[in-house]
Amino acid sequence: MWRRNLFLVVCLFLFSACEQKLPSPFKASDVTSKYAQSDFRLYEADGKAVSLADYRGKLVALFFGYTHCPQVCPTTLADLAQVMRLLDKDADKVQVLFVTLDPERDTREMLAQYPPAFHPSFKGLSGDTMATAAAAQAFDVKWEVHQNKSGGYDLDHSAGTYLIAPGGRPVLLAPYGQRAEWLVQDIRLLLAIK
Repeated sequence: MWRRNLFLVVCLFLFSACEQKLPSPFKASDVTSKYAQSDFRLYEADGKAVSLADYRGKLVALFFGYTHCPQVCPTTLADLAQVMRLLDKDADKVQVLFVTLDPERDTREMLAQYPPAFHPSFKGLSGDTMATAAAAQAFDVKWEVHQNKSGGYDLDHSAGTYLIAPGGRPVLLAPYGQRAEWLVQDIRLLLAIK
């Protein structure tokens, strides 16, 4: 009896060893299980209502921020512009979307100019306070308003770029400051998924 129990324990150990996951080919974190159904209902700068479904067929690089951001937002958009240059002919398969967390100050006119200043294909999206909160919540983006020394306000916000495959899956989350070469690698892998 003890031999049979020993045999079962050894078999269970061997089976569990066989089920170890292979390392991910992606540099960014695969967050598909958490965000595959996430979506938004916002507006492009021209007033057109959009959701993620409107960008199907393209890889979406989704970033939440605001135009008055002193460092994180312009740095991220500049990094994404570098990614577009490195992608060369594949850049037309990518849509960068900048979602404002500050719809009070970030007017559609500002969003028509700010993201495209980094790359002509970049789009700014906005919504009212409720639509902004719903979009941010769908992607677990956190932000907090705080007063600054000049009497205005700034936002502390989550920083990361969601990479959403052309078919909507998988979804990756690249941290702030991710190397452009790594983003390009992940984007090319996502573009290759059928």
